Amino acid sequence: MTQAPILEIRGVCKTFGPVKALSDVRFELRRGEVHALCGENGAGKSTLMNILAGVLQPSEGEILLDGERVAIASPAAAQRLGIGLVHQEIALCPDATVAENIFMAAINARRAPLMNFQKLYVEAQKVMDQLAPIPVRTKVADLSISNQQLVEIAKALTLDCKVLMLDEPTAALTESEAQRLFSIVRGLQQRGISVVYISHRMAEIFSLCDRVTVFRDGQYVATDRIADVSPDDVVRKMVGREITQLYPDKLAGAPGRALLSVKGLSDSDCFANVDLELRAGEILGIGGLIGAGRSEIAQTICGLRPATAGKVEIDGKPQRIRTYSDAVKAGLVYLSEDRKGSGVFLDMPISANISALDLNKVTSLGMLNRKAEDRQATELSKRLGVRMSGIGATVSTLSGGNQQKVAIAKQLSVDPRVILMDEPTRGIDVGAKVEIHRLLRQLAAKGVGIVVISSELPELIGLCDRVMVVHEGRIAGELAAGALGEEAIMRLASGVKAPSNSKQQAAHVA
Repeated sequence: MTQAPILEIRGVCKTFGPVKALSDVRFELRRGEVHALCGENGAGKSTLMNILAGVLQPSEGEILLDGERVAIASPAAAQRLGIGLVHQEIALCPDATVAENIFMAAINARRAPLMNFQKLYVEAQKVMDQLAPIPVRTKVADLSISNQQLVEIAKALTLDCKVLMLDEPTAALTESEAQRLFSIVRGLQQRGISVVYISHRMAEIFSLCDRVTVFRDGQYVATDRIADVSPDDVVRKMVGREITQLYPDKLAGAPGRALLSVKGLSDSDCFANVDLELRAGEILGIGGLIGAGRSEIAQTICGLRPATAGKVEIDGKPQRIRTYSDAVKAGLVYLSEDRKGSGVFLDMPISANISALDLNKVTSLGMLNRKAEDRQATELSKRLGVRMSGIGATVSTLSGGNQQKVAIAKQLSVDPRVILMDEPTRGIDVGAKVEIHRLLRQLAAKGVGIVVISSELPELIGLCDRVMVVHEGRIAGELAAGALGEEAIMRLASGVKAPSNSKQQAAHVA
């Protein structure tokens, strides 16, 4: 790393109607530096990255690259200048192959009438294998969210970048995939490439980055060397207050009646013979490696995927759940891990998103009652702390974290008895995570059943009263509160038996 800045942001502002997303912000990136950019959702991080990538244009301010003022009119112009961005939200063409997505920019720029697909596949596989052995002839639509994220990163690696911006790049990755990415980032740094690294995961920032800049409410707060600050210092600057307890108190006494009971559930190819019981007052976690079948189990319970065997009971009553509509009527809802694809309607207003799960609640005589819809949206948005210009704003104008809050508000609009939440805090900042964790505990205390699927081990350990761990489509074991620990979860998730002298006496291993 050299002291000379390769990129400078001076006095940049950006407004969206009455909302000021950025106000006189500054940022400096040195050559060969990995620089963390931190802030709560809505702080302006992604807005600034989209300006640098040519997706948005600044309302005011200037951008200097190699000491010269530049105008970045489009994403193509950003790429010509050597600026690449890996978006937090997946931005791939689902009907194209992995190889076609990786080399999309090169394909669009070429003039030859015919494409040598064999050469394309060979070159794309070389790039993809740096991250994961994903077959490049596969259609992106057939990949999991985590593998789509890896394709996004591979796509950026093909660009001849001076500056590479990574927006929450590990949000959907396993630990091994994330470690592979960190090695690649360090390799890019050694080649003199500068990296802007956006993440809410402090451990990543403090192991990978040289400096950290904090934004809050669209404004610049501070820039520090990583060696000079602690994670607590960064969090304080992000939220403007102390966060003394990241997780609420767990269930104190014994749980209540069985709310959800699943027996012998199987599907055709992802999992088999799953038993699960959720009791009133508790939060049940489901852990395991990505691809183990966690999401598929939840989706099958909710009628989003067909079951080949098994039965589901809610409040002791057998349920015939063939479709998601059947699940909602039974009081069972599912929060998807794919916020953009199936969690919210991006081009619809916040109010319409929140009411979408059950329009009967906001209709009278067959007509939509706008006042009732607005009242519902206002109440739930306030309850979840959605930052917005108003309930009429389209969801696409919100930050990723606020979009997630709208997705959760949609589930709460039907007063569910059981909520299955798939990665509920993925891509959400520290302050918002605390709010959501407290909300989940409050819901559980009021008798709502909560199941949380999470790839973040601290979240499973800190939030959940019990954790069931899935390995290759089967329940590998269950850990009670006293046995919860990262090593215990990973042993079960990896299919490794605990040693005979293990202290996991509270665990039941299948």
